[in-house]
Amino acid sequence: MLAMIKRNLLLYFRDRSGVFFSLLGALISFVLYLVFLKKNMLASWHQLPNAKLLLDTWLIAGTLAITGITTTLTNLALLVTDKEQHIAADLELTDAGPLRLFASYLCSAAFIGMLMQVAMFAIMWGGFYVTDGLTFSASTLLNVFVLMGTSSLLATAVNAAIIRGIHSVDSLDKLGTIVGTAAGFLVGTYIPIGMLPTFAQNLVKFIPGSYVAALYRQFLMADKLNPVFAGHVAARDQFERLMGVRLNWSTLLTQQETYHIMGLIFIGAVALAFGTEWFQVWRRHRRVVHER
Repeated sequence: MLAMIKRNLLLYFRDRSGVFFSLLGALISFVLYLVFLKKNMLASWHQLPNAKLLLDTWLIAGTLAITGITTTLTNLALLVTDKEQHIAADLELTDAGPLRLFASYLCSAAFIGMLMQVAMFAIMWGGFYVTDGLTFSASTLLNVFVLMGTSSLLATAVNAAIIRGIHSVDSLDKLGTIVGTAAGFLVGTYIPIGMLPTFAQNLVKFIPGSYVAALYRQFLMADKLNPVFAGHVAARDQFERLMGVRLNWSTLLTQQETYHIMGLIFIGAVALAFGTEWFQVWRRHRRVVHER
């Protein structure tokens, strides 16, 4: 299984154009913010102290969520490619077996998702440190790195469940284009969630990445929000609802509630992905026994 994970990682990083395009959705949100959005958003929130730093951390959070989604999906494309070219059938004859082989694709995708998030975080933090003097505490960085691992696992499981119904690279490329384009809107990076139409705000609640983005914002923005809204709970709640720092159901979700929802989504996605794979293995085994 480790050999298969190594193979998947090597194939991913050897395709330099593929690595770039897997980051393109995240890079677009970063560039759009710098070129177009930052000035307008600063004009809207200029009355807040340290508005520039608040918006910088808000952008980093959403971009990290996008990175986890797009990079894991790109690496899982290898699973579809191997099946379309019948490479997977040969690999399944090894000692790994079909289920462990499937798990190796997921492990490599999760690792790449976390690695690419670390890289994007370093790029964005470095840029904002130079231009705006952005800094983070050690506890914030620890929470962010833990969340990178969690979000990579979640994105991998959800993407794996989705691509179970895709059997051609062409179809997957089209899906990747749609996901890369829509992710920035659905995690509230291009437009704050509170400014979306009601239908879109309800749709966001069904997008796993929106919960990841919300947690990133809570961790990254906490040190900046606390002094700004000290003693103004209602104003802070309004800001967090509008900017997607906390998602709004009947009330604004707490960190614990957000993690619980992510956990349920993860369990459901893993069950769907591995359940489908196990069922296919069981059908093949039953067919072989019947032919004998």
